[in-house]
Amino acid sequence: MARAARLPQNRRVLYLVDASVFIFRAWYSVPIEFVDRDGNPVNAVHGFARFLGDLLERVAPTHVAVAFDESLETSYRNEIYPAYKANREPAPAELKGQFALCRQLVRALGLAEFGSSRYEADDIIGTLTVRARAEGVPVTIASRDKDLTQLVGRQDTYWDAVADVRYGYDDIAERFGVVPERMADFLALMGDAVDNIPGVPGVGRKTAATLLKHFDTLPGVFENLAAIPKLKFRNAAFVAQSLEEHREAAFLSRQLTGIACDMPLVAGPGDLERRAPDLAAIDEFYERLGFGRLLREQARRIARGCPVT
Repeated sequence: MARAARLPQNRRVLYLVDASVFIFRAWYSVPIEFVDRDGNPVNAVHGFARFLGDLLERVAPTHVAVAFDESLETSYRNEIYPAYKANREPAPAELKGQFALCRQLVRALGLAEFGSSRYEADDIIGTLTVRARAEGVPVTIASRDKDLTQLVGRQDTYWDAVADVRYGYDDIAERFGVVPERMADFLALMGDAVDNIPGVPGVGRKTAATLLKHFDTLPGVFENLAAIPKLKFRNAAFVAQSLEEHREAAFLSRQLTGIACDMPLVAGPGDLERRAPDLAAIDEFYERLGFGRLLREQARRIARGCPVT
C-alpha cells in the first residue's frame, strides 16, 4: 500500500526530479502577481524554489539530478507520430521565460540539471535510472507523471511529492493492476488523451489490466485475439474486434509510451553528487527576482546541512 513519504536522511539514493511537473504546478498555484524588478512574472520560479528548498532541507540527499523538457515539438516521438502532444497549447509567454530561471536556480543550489531537444525529461530520468541500477544505487523519482512508474524496480521509489506519498514496486502493481515493467504496454492499450496517444478504442484501464494479466505483454495480447471473446469481462468480443482493427495504432502507441533508457547522456550516479549551494549567486538571484528572506534563510540552512561540499 502507498505510504506517506518518510524519506531517509543522508542515505545514498539518487533523487531524479521531473522539473516540468513542479514548475507547471507552481505556475497555476502561485499568484502571477509575483514579479521581478522589471515586472516580469516569476511565480513559477518562486514555487519551484520552495519545492527544491523543501526537498533539500527535509531529505538532504547526496545525489540529485533535475530533468527539464525542451522537446515539446522536436522529440524523436514526433518523428514517429507527428500528432504526438499536438493537442497541447504552447506554454504561455509569461511562463516560458521562467524555465531558464529555474535551471539557473538548480545550478546555484549545487544540483545537476539536464535537458535535450530530442529526448524528453522522462528519457533523461529513464537513462539515469538504468545507470544507477547497474551500480546498485536505488532511485527515487519525484513526479506526478504515471508514465514514469514503468521505471520503478524493486529497490526504487516513485514519489508523488505533491501529495507526499511514495510508491514502491508492489504499490504500483496494486494501484494500476500491472507491474511496472508492463506499464508501457498498459498505456499503449489505453491510449492517453493528454499526450494525444491513440491507443485502442474500447480499452480502458480495467480492460487493459485484464488483458495483460492473461497475456502478459502487448504482443501476447495480439497473439491471442481469438481467446479474448471467451474471457469473462464486459464487451470482450467487441474488444477483440477493436484490437484487430487497431493493431497498428496499438503498436504505434507502444513506441510512444515506452521510455528511452539509452539516450546519449554523459553522466552516471557518480557525477550527480550534490555540491554546496553558491550562496552569493542565490542571494543575487533572489534579490533580482524580488524573493524575500524566507527562501534566503532556507538556502543558508541547506548549505549548513549539505552532506557534501
